[in-house]
Amino acid sequence: MSITYLAQPEQQQKLEWIDGSTFSVLLDSAATEGQLTVGRFAVEKGEAPPFHLHTREDEVFLLISGTALVWSGDEEAVELEEGGIIYLPRNVPHGYRITSERADLLMIATPGGIEGMFRKAGRDRSTPRPDGFELSRELMAAAADEFGQVVLGPPR
Repeated sequence: MSITYLAQPEQQQKLEWIDGSTFSVLLDSAATEGQLTVGRFAVEKGEAPPFHLHTREDEVFLLISGTALVWSGDEEAVELEEGGIIYLPRNVPHGYRITSERADLLMIATPGGIEGMFRKAGRDRSTPRPDGFELSRELMAAAADEFGQVVLGPPR
């Protein structure tokens, strides 16, 4: 049975992610009966995940503000402008690099579940940040593997 789900900003989980960025879980697979995950990244210039692919979900990025270079498959980098959107099918290698001082990205993945990777390797911002805290590359790699992400190389 389908249900309606509403989460106000203060109810949305915020996770520390790569280079101190924030990934907010807006809707997770539990809230959408596994149909999708919706998240939002608040990132700084230069932020870039490893070149990777998803084996379980298709992904859409909407660049709410800022600019980014985006790589998909063997294609040359494309500049994604503010308001631009890109669809990334599963099993297609991709990556991005933020080129503006700050960027705000909306991510939609279907089916849901990718939020588990962010939760496993990220740090919940509602808890105090331990002195000297750093996201563990080993934990990030293990979480990526567990949730069907294949890291193909370093960030571009």
